[in-house]
Amino acid sequence: MSDDILLRAEDGPVVTLTLNDPAQYNTLSETMLGALEREIAEIGGRGDLKALVIAASGKAFCAGHNLKEMRATPERAYYETLFARCSRFMQSLVALPVPVIARVQGLATAAGCQLVATCDMAVAAEEARFAVSGVNLGLFCSTPSVALSRAVNPKRAFEMLSTGDFIDAATAVDWGLVNRAVPADRLDTEIARLTGSIARKSPVPLTMGKALFYRQLGLPLAAAYADAGTTMAANMMTTDAVEGIDAFIEKRDPKWTGR
Repeated sequence: MSDDILLRAEDGPVVTLTLNDPAQYNTLSETMLGALEREIAEIGGRGDLKALVIAASGKAFCAGHNLKEMRATPERAYYETLFARCSRFMQSLVALPVPVIARVQGLATAAGCQLVATCDMAVAAEEARFAVSGVNLGLFCSTPSVALSRAVNPKRAFEMLSTGDFIDAATAVDWGLVNRAVPADRLDTEIARLTGSIARKSPVPLTMGKALFYRQLGLPLAAAYADAGTTMAANMMTTDAVEGIDAFIEKRDPKWTGR
């Protein structure tokens, strides 16, 4: 556990970080960002980690930045520093060498929706809602648009950004923002099913594969295939790939070494 504003729980190789500021709708205040930064820096170097779940307490998953805190320092330099800091945090989740899963139990707005879009996967309760609603306040959600436009069809993303309207969980699934929506009482079961499946895999292909997945998204087709081929060849040379293939041929369970 870090600060009370952010809780940490561990279940074997799975770590869950729970945003725990429900009275403030779990906004990404400076305190919350600091707590998240410390946790990600600490767990990022752990060789035993297989998956990270980002959850939240209360009715909201995350309502974005703390607007009162932002208005208290009406200086451009402060805003540029704040958004750069938040952007670095989002990128640290992409750089984390394990899958990151959002457990969305309530509303996710603005930078909170950005957080969902940034995570590698997301599971939502059926009553969860999503919006990038800054435009309703005279502020285009520019930084959330980066993650959102990479998670959903650009026309869908721009519709959300230009209207500020909420979408429900079923629509979020249809648009690709979340993987699946389930009844609230099944949310933990579904998260456990997903993390359990990941935890049974060797960490080697997951680490190599996640890095390749995000690299190739920004490459032209030929360059993407070249990178993918090189990565797969390197993966084939690892101890766990040899063990996995031999175990398949010999019809036995593999014994992973993490190498």
